[in-house]
Amino acid sequence: MKDEGSIHGTIQEESFRDHIATVDKQGKRNWVYAQQPKGKWYQYRSYLSYVYFLVFFSLPFIQVNGRPLFLFNVVEGQFILFGTSFWPQDFFLFSLIMLAFILFVTLFTMAFGRLFCGWACPQTIFMEMLFRRIEYWIEGDAPARRLLDKGPWTSDKIRKKTLKHVIFFALSVLIANLFLSYVIGVQELGRIISGPFEAHVGGFIAMLAFSAVFYGVFAFFREQVCTTVCPYGRLQGVLLDKNSVVVAYDYERGEPRSKFKKNETRTTGDCIDCLQCVKVCPTGIDIRNGTQLECVNCTACIDACNFMMQKVNLAEGLIRYASENGIAQKQPLRFTGRLKVYSLVLLLILSGITYLLASRAPVSGTIIRTAGMLYQERGTDSISNLYRIKLMNKTPTPMQLHLVLNDVPGQIIMIGQPQINIKPGEQGEGTFFIVLPRTAITKRKSTLHISLYAGNKNTVALKTTFLGPIHVKN
Repeated sequence: MKDEGSIHGTIQEESFRDHIATVDKQGKRNWVYAQQPKGKWYQYRSYLSYVYFLVFFSLPFIQVNGRPLFLFNVVEGQFILFGTSFWPQDFFLFSLIMLAFILFVTLFTMAFGRLFCGWACPQTIFMEMLFRRIEYWIEGDAPARRLLDKGPWTSDKIRKKTLKHVIFFALSVLIANLFLSYVIGVQELGRIISGPFEAHVGGFIAMLAFSAVFYGVFAFFREQVCTTVCPYGRLQGVLLDKNSVVVAYDYERGEPRSKFKKNETRTTGDCIDCLQCVKVCPTGIDIRNGTQLECVNCTACIDACNFMMQKVNLAEGLIRYASENGIAQKQPLRFTGRLKVYSLVLLLILSGITYLLASRAPVSGTIIRTAGMLYQERGTDSISNLYRIKLMNKTPTPMQLHLVLNDVPGQIIMIGQPQINIKPGEQGEGTFFIVLPRTAITKRKSTLHISLYAGNKNTVALKTTFLGPIHVKN
């Protein structure tokens, strides 16, 4: 991207890249007192956050056929997406989906920068749209909070700090319990909460641990998650290029900076050096320095700058969504050929993931010819092989399956029950003979296909081999 030193003209002003904004030269924490944003973009993000909160807090309670819509039970190795179960046997499919998702994130970042961080990341939404708003309500805006923290411990300060942290911890407990419900399910969580403590010691420890983590993150660690822990921000250095869409300062229009003077004929850049973009930044950076890993593209600086531009009768958009090439060439943001290609690839990836999920068989399994046994002769005109079948029911409903031999004349003779009964999410197995007439056997080893039917519905087709008595080259 464009050499950021050209913005200010000296190499020394590149020193902001040597450290993150929330740590001083001695390595101590610089606490960020972000001013509450106001403006169009903040409103858009607020509306989106309401939808996000509604989805997050309601999803664990949505059931499909008595099973949760989403479940990520890493302990038992069960994952449910949109009511569809994934088991360890689906690892290959799950791996493909994860690889497709990583490719999606990579292409999305190359095209649209950290748009996800500012608009959809749970850390940003909970921090900026919930916890920070509670802090504004109790302690006031940035100057009031700074004075409160630096002031003595008066009764008013104790009251405000106690109220804030009690609410923060209560919300953390609520979020932690909901998060846990995504892992073990609402019903199991209810049993842990309502049951005796000694019967659910591990569950209570997990609840307390999650609550402590969330409380620590939102009350103290805050933006450090984005600037020092989250690896996604650091991917910017290798994924972003001059055509990536980011929140950017238009240095071509804004430089050189100068303070605004009433009734002046302005001969400098449009930036009036009011520092409002810095005051509202939740990670404490100066967006005018250029693209930085700490920037989460939250648009707070856009709203602050647009407000000041209105006040001084200058055009909005000094800070806006733009690409480096767009700013250097003084072009408005447009849907370039590159973005079109990336968007098409993203659409294809999403379509592929959707197809993999939609085409996934409700039953999986294997058919194995009994080891150590040859064929069996049945009279003078038939040959049989003995098999064992193991199946996994991936649906939320019980299944009764019967086997049908495809393509060749013959029959399947089950040993024991005439069908295989499998409970939801569990395994079933059976033993059976495949009997073929001698006239249908043309090879020493033949491949057979067997369909499994649940009623009249063909759920899956499996293949196995049949061993015959005649010696024919394969």
